[in-house]
Amino acid sequence: MGYILPDMVAVVFIASFPAGPWQTNCYLVAPAETGPCVVIDPGVGASDVVGELVAQTGLVPQGVLLTHGHLDHLYTAIDVCETYGVGCWIHPADRARLTDPYRIPGARELVARATGLARDFTGREPAVVHEVADHDRIALAGLVFEALHAPGHTPGSVLYRLEPLGPGRVVPAAGESGARQSGTEESGARRADVQQTEADARPLVFTGDVVFAGSVGRVDLPGADPEAMRRTLRDVVLRLTDETVLLPGHGGQTTMSRERATNPYLTPQGLTSF
Repeated sequence: MGYILPDMVAVVFIASFPAGPWQTNCYLVAPAETGPCVVIDPGVGASDVVGELVAQTGLVPQGVLLTHGHLDHLYTAIDVCETYGVGCWIHPADRARLTDPYRIPGARELVARATGLARDFTGREPAVVHEVADHDRIALAGLVFEALHAPGHTPGSVLYRLEPLGPGRVVPAAGESGARQSGTEESGARRADVQQTEADARPLVFTGDVVFAGSVGRVDLPGADPEAMRRTLRDVVLRLTDETVLLPGHGGQTTMSRERATNPYLTPQGLTSF
């Protein structure tokens, strides 16, 4: 994504790809095509692709932002943190999931049988962990992200809002219309993509598993809270401006205007369905 300032060009460059058995979107976000970047949600299999992109582009991770503590979003966070000597940011309500993302007896074995993953997370918290609070502003790699606490899918779910760097004309981003089937959180992944568009002045929000194109995050998993999700959708998601671009943890990107108009879970009736 790019932004044009009155006296300079400032670029927001986003590389994204779906990784692992749940096809979780991992994002590398930077103010230019090379140099410092931020990694968001490096899940299962993501660290290898991050390494390939770093080698290809010259991007250099400065930190890891985690939208929440589920296995498919943080599985290789420690690898990225250790490889590049950086810290990670996570809400304190989900911090324990850095060392135990399963959180229920027997879940580790079930996941291992379903995916072939048998890695032991015990004691594997990155050396530097920053706890994120609601409305914290996180300055990394020349960018500033605002954390918006959005509990429901997990107690520590967070949206990361990246404000436009300045005024500019809006250019539709490639793949924006990519939609997902309602209620299929782990399916419908898009192909790996590295894209840069010009002069997009819209705010960007990395939504994790809070809201997708046409759907929202599950509330039937351990630690989920339907009432908290209802409040999050009403008081956090629906207050985002229509021009906001949503970059979710699964599936294609969308816009707040599209979701306000078409997402069944964001209607008055949908908000009572949890």
